[in-house]
Amino acid sequence: MATGFIAVFAAIFYKINSSDSDAGNAIIPESIAIGPGVIVEDMELVEGRLLMLIREGEAAALLHIDPTTGEQLGRTNLTIR
Repeated sequence: MATGFIAVFAAIFYKINSSDSDAGNAIIPESIAIGPGVIVEDMELVEGRLLMLIREGEAAALLHIDPTTGEQLGRTNLTIR
């Protein structure tokens, strides 16, 4: 049983130390312009893009942001049908 614990901790230690070391050196924008009156509901980093769920009054949208420059790459308006 002790050997099993040692193996698990060794695997965890290996994963922590073999992760991408460049992630800590990533360029992060100082600011991202989203407009007046906009509320950021949620943010997620997905496949190299920062997705921001925003609310403007009653309307909601997803902003696709380049995480290194802060530039808006696209916008997906969410509608109810």
